[in-house]
Amino acid sequence: MTNAPDFNLADSLDATDDWDDDAIDLVSPDGPDPEEIDLDELTTGEQDLAARHALRRVAGLRTELEDITEVEYRQLRLERVILVGVWTSGTVQDAENSMAELALLAETAGSEVLDAIYQRRQTPDPATFIGRGKVDGLLEIVQASGADTVILDGDLAPSQLRNLEDKLKVKAIDRTGLILDIFAQHAKSKEGQAQVELAQLNYMKQRLRGWGGNLSRQAGGRVSGGEGIGGRGPGETKIETDRRRINTKIAKLRRELKEMKGTRETKRQERQRNHIPSVSIAGYTNAGKSSLLNRLTDAGVLVEDSLFATLDPTTRRTTTTDGRIYTVSDTVGFVRHLPHQLIEAFRSTLEEVADSDLIVHVVDGSHPDPEGQLAAVREVLADIHASKVPELVVVNKADAADPMVIARLRAREPHTVVVSAKTGEGIEDMIAAIEAELPRPSVEFEALLPYERGDLLNRLHQQGEIASMEHTGDGTLVKGRANADLASELEAYPI
Repeated sequence: MTNAPDFNLADSLDATDDWDDDAIDLVSPDGPDPEEIDLDELTTGEQDLAARHALRRVAGLRTELEDITEVEYRQLRLERVILVGVWTSGTVQDAENSMAELALLAETAGSEVLDAIYQRRQTPDPATFIGRGKVDGLLEIVQASGADTVILDGDLAPSQLRNLEDKLKVKAIDRTGLILDIFAQHAKSKEGQAQVELAQLNYMKQRLRGWGGNLSRQAGGRVSGGEGIGGRGPGETKIETDRRRINTKIAKLRRELKEMKGTRETKRQERQRNHIPSVSIAGYTNAGKSSLLNRLTDAGVLVEDSLFATLDPTTRRTTTTDGRIYTVSDTVGFVRHLPHQLIEAFRSTLEEVADSDLIVHVVDGSHPDPEGQLAAVREVLADIHASKVPELVVVNKADAADPMVIARLRAREPHTVVVSAKTGEGIEDMIAAIEAELPRPSVEFEALLPYERGDLLNRLHQQGEIASMEHTGDGTLVKGRANADLASELEAYPI
């Protein structure tokens, strides 16, 4: 028996007739009339964004002791979370920036942040991450606010999470679990989903637990009620069975990723065989990498003001102002304390960055701590052995950044370009800087090409540098630079 008012399903459904229009307005509040939108004319990124926004999470929906409509039931309820951090080093501003980033991560995962607290300690408590007195205070906050989840700003041991859940009586997750959840929501490609699942299983394997002795029970008799065929015998416990299944799944995912890695390496070798330079766009999450990729190549990938909006790498071909072909690749965004499980799982994808000829390092100029972003990204680049690749620092969001911050970054990073992907400011300067950093062909040549060898002239435009070109009665007189393979072919046509 409840105290809810009388409920009529027909009346409630009639009140939602105009919800379809509202859903489209959520995607583009200031856009055209929904009836005039042609989905076929949208880019792939705009279609992905519309699909992501089609089912919104709602706040305040409860299923306990309430009658709810069928439409309300289909909505996803926002988790109500409390953020908890431990400040061990750095300044107060560093601690507040870390908590602000954790709040953005929590909202991206689909939760409603109710409160945030952090504690100054030399080291985290080995039992509960925060001290005993702080746990009692946190319990009071949880009970008063009605929160159902506590998110800890750190990588916690399984025992710490278990102790906190036993004391708080609500779910407790750490920063690593939160980031893995966001990746699981946003991964779209088959390779991306396999990489995220591999990272999740590696994370979960050490955190298996059950209520009471649930995972400690053994199969009895002739394995009746146990695993039966395929089990290790009546002495195998439930947790051992689950861990063995996880290990089997991990091995399968690694085999699949190894096959996908072979396909990626084949494409990379083909580009290297044709001497096509490659540029990788790397940087902190939500710094504007996908927006810059769209500016450079008209790729039309998804752009959204949220953390880890795009995870799947995208490679597009473009040309320099003098006609040379090169590729531009967008990569997964980085973040402080990026879980090592994700670095290992995405290693085959991140190897694209290590093998590129130039890294365009994008940093958010409007962020409170852009220097921290630069350091966090370079730490990951060092882990994947990409620290020796030439780097061009691009300070994005110049339209919203403080001029003093931009001046400070210019002084700190001499090889810097300031742009705004939103307004187009500085894009031409960035393109010129990228073209100047691309590797130059190594061999100088002079050749008189017959007019029937237009294919060689076209390859020179795409792969080489033409210093001068003159059309004569005997053919086209060309001077410039080319790679060794192309230069050897041109030796057949001396002047």
